[in-house]
Amino acid sequence: MPLLTVENLTIDFRSQRGSTRAVADVSLSVERGEVVAMVGESGSGKSVTALALLGLLPKPAARLASGTARFATEHLGDVDLLQLAETELQRVRGNDISMIFQEPMTSLNPVLTCGYQVVEVLRLHTTLSAEQAEARTIELFGEAQLPRPAQIFKSYPHEISGGQKQRVMIAMAMACRPALLIADEPTTALDVTVQARILQLIRDLRREHGTAVLFITHDLGVVAEIADRILVMYRGRVVEQGPVLDIFTRPQHPYTQGLLACRPRLSIGKVRLPVVADFMSTDAAGNLVARAAGGGAALVAGEIRTGSETAKGFPVEQDASPPGPLSFREGEPTASKRLKSSGSPLSEGEGGRGGEALLQVENLRVYFPLRKSFFTRTTDFVRAVDDVSFVIYPGETVGLVGESGCGKTTLGRALLRLTEPTAGRILFGGTDLARLPAGELRQRRRELQLVFQDPYAALNPMLTVGEAILEPLRVHGVGGSRAEQKARVRELLRTVGLSDDAEQRYPHEFSGGQRQRICIARALALRPKLIVCDESVSALDVSVQAQVLNLLNDLKRELGITYLFITHDLSVARFMSDRLLVMSQGKIVEAGPAAELYLHPQHPYTQQLLAAIPSDDPARIAARVGLQT
Repeated sequence: MPLLTVENLTIDFRSQRGSTRAVADVSLSVERGEVVAMVGESGSGKSVTALALLGLLPKPAARLASGTARFATEHLGDVDLLQLAETELQRVRGNDISMIFQEPMTSLNPVLTCGYQVVEVLRLHTTLSAEQAEARTIELFGEAQLPRPAQIFKSYPHEISGGQKQRVMIAMAMACRPALLIADEPTTALDVTVQARILQLIRDLRREHGTAVLFITHDLGVVAEIADRILVMYRGRVVEQGPVLDIFTRPQHPYTQGLLACRPRLSIGKVRLPVVADFMSTDAAGNLVARAAGGGAALVAGEIRTGSETAKGFPVEQDASPPGPLSFREGEPTASKRLKSSGSPLSEGEGGRGGEALLQVENLRVYFPLRKSFFTRTTDFVRAVDDVSFVIYPGETVGLVGESGCGKTTLGRALLRLTEPTAGRILFGGTDLARLPAGELRQRRRELQLVFQDPYAALNPMLTVGEAILEPLRVHGVGGSRAEQKARVRELLRTVGLSDDAEQRYPHEFSGGQRQRICIARALALRPKLIVCDESVSALDVSVQAQVLNLLNDLKRELGITYLFITHDLSVARFMSDRLLVMSQGKIVEAGPAAELYLHPQHPYTQQLLAAIPSDDPARIAARVGLQT
């Protein structure tokens, strides 16, 4: 008998605008010790399905229309999770079923230390004493590959990096050795080396304790590394499911084919990524329609190729390729129309390397003092950025990669003086930003923008999306009249793939990926010369990620925008970057053209990063599945 059996789960959300069906007739099962991956676009119903199992959907907005979820608990026996009372659910949560949430910053209590929050779980569900729970928590932090576990035990969430917060959440979820672990994007904020360790940690938990895992992710490379079966969700429905090897080598549904083709690959270099719209669309009635030949590419045995092959049993639309992104300037052709078609190579290193540098960083240092208490003197420093120098030329994309906590985000924030540098120069257009007075710095920030790592924390929950994007236009007095500014807001929303009605909604009404697109639209509002993208696509599923990456490249060509692209995803860095900077422990340890660095990494740290990239090679999947069986 399966550990978990969900049948005909249907969930509606009610609002002033009416009722929306978020999950429609979903059925799935998870065996003991099995890893089942749920993949699909942001907003497809993956997280809503998981939250329903633990009774965490918002009330009274969410309504269970139908369905059952049978689960074999240790303490209550075989129960229907959807019918349990709140007191009984509290015994199940954290004990029989644990969940790793998508956004660790909003899941951790900001006024409690990281260690206390894990100790609380252990004291609630086990008989451990306070001292034993503290020792066990520090041990869990070590298993989750957190540096300085004893120190992070006493740290507050805002004092550690995004990847480290995610690892605290993972340690909390594993504390009671649950029978079922629901992992909602557990590796999104992690660099590839830590991601590899966490995946191994989940494998060990599965092997040693028989833990089953419902793994929700948009990273198909991770799915290839860990899953036994895959469920593909689209608009609240399961459109395809099967063994992992079958899905990767013989995808039947055009939506699945599109998801697999959207992923950047190390081997393809600079191409324009296919998107889901190249494979399928919807007709006027909302039914799925596969595109005909000429509409894109089909994925066959892990390779992208053009052709007419589509999934059997789906109607074919004779209309050809999908429209490109909208232009910012009316009356001009969009950048996408001036680019080569999908799959056509774009020349390596097209970013300008001639002429005067747009940004020149010289011997930049950012040190944070360490004190034993507020009243004692500084005993040491955390050298977050330690003597870093580099140059960015107009029109190029420079990728900055490295492990979580290596100083990437601190460096990006220091360039805009959101974090004050300790020493060094930041020359932007010949002006040293590090020494500008506050008034002049504010004016120069029109030309420099930042897309933050955590989209929820970056948006004011009290402002509608339209107001959030309108704010920089109003503050800097650009964009014309109020009506023209609002028209600009709607155009920006359409540019990042959101509808006009998003303007009147609040950040909490969007998925994580949609919130990140809103942040990108806000960063583009002032048409800056340089955008620092701090993990700007880490929260996006692969289909939206492909759209955004293509969009960023289009805008780069059309508007002459330059990017410092901070990411832990080396495949994305390879796709986007003309040059790469590899950062470790606050220092740049290797730099060079992206293609050369990937082919011939010189530094051992760079070699370690590349070796940890997940692989979706069918032979490797077959070998892994064969070893497990």
